[in-house]
Amino acid sequence: MKTILELEQRLSEPSDRLIQDLVQLEGDVLILGVGGKMGPSLAKLLARGLASAGKNARVTGVSRFSSGSLREELEDSGIRTLSADLLDEAALSRLPEARNVIYMAGHKFGTAGREYYTWAMNAYLPGRVAEKFKASRIVAFSSGNIYPLTAVSKGGASEETAPAPIGEYAQSCLGRERVFEYFSRKNGTPLVNFRLNYAIDLRYGILLEVAKAVKEQESIDLNMGLVNVIWQGDANEMAIRSLLHCDSPPKTLNVTGPETVSIRWLAERFGEDFGIQPVFTGEEQATALLSNASASHALLGYPRVSLREMIRWTADWVEAGGETLGKHTHFQERGGVF
Repeated sequence: MKTILELEQRLSEPSDRLIQDLVQLEGDVLILGVGGKMGPSLAKLLARGLASAGKNARVTGVSRFSSGSLREELEDSGIRTLSADLLDEAALSRLPEARNVIYMAGHKFGTAGREYYTWAMNAYLPGRVAEKFKASRIVAFSSGNIYPLTAVSKGGASEETAPAPIGEYAQSCLGRERVFEYFSRKNGTPLVNFRLNYAIDLRYGILLEVAKAVKEQESIDLNMGLVNVIWQGDANEMAIRSLLHCDSPPKTLNVTGPETVSIRWLAERFGEDFGIQPVFTGEEQATALLSNASASHALLGYPRVSLREMIRWTADWVEAGGETLGKHTHFQERGGVF
């Protein structure tokens, strides 16, 4: 992949198992927060998958669409777009009903200093959405940040691990889940809490950050020495397929790749590709933010894209000077400040 177009094509390529599941899905799909990092590729993947499944269901993406050409890009891909500020009660009430809702709205980066907005987006808004779409199936994007740092020897937190979020962003993510759960139980709304970490897009993500640091001979912090990653296309596919597994009380799924990935090992692989010796700072700790996604793999299958493929694609992208989003994951953060 050398261009954004080629990357978008790969991210939105539906698998056979996605197409088979979409044959069973009834009703239109509404994507709330389609303008975020993952939303556009998820919407395109869904539209292509529905077409391949012979379904005429409508895909509608909702965002503020305050700048850029995303709205036209989505419309050109067969996705209806609606401009709305979801925190505006009147705008929310005007949204069309849909049998299926994928909730991607939220706020993370810039939480410090705007905690009030983070809580409004992540914990207040879900209640309004849950009441508005009480008759829908809802897949609500959440985060592995709701877990505590766990001993690296344990293989990551499972869905049975008690949440212990560090910092206000993670706390608000748990708030989102609890509010959705309340309304799911109250109204019988089928729902999945989709606990994701960390999605990889060649323009953004942990692999890109480590690769660029190696290439530019910047030091790499090892204090969060182990991470989980998953190809963004696979994460989006699993979110769409989760619509068939919504339940009340809500079903919770950890979603990430099968490996526990060493940052040191990752940097060394990029170092081999670039012919550069990585520079490290800090030391690996006994704990890390890790998730065990074996339950979602048993339900939905393993991701299609392997870790080694992601490494190779990222190295090629960095070597070619590929476009990036200019945002950091802050995966090194151990104190929950984003």
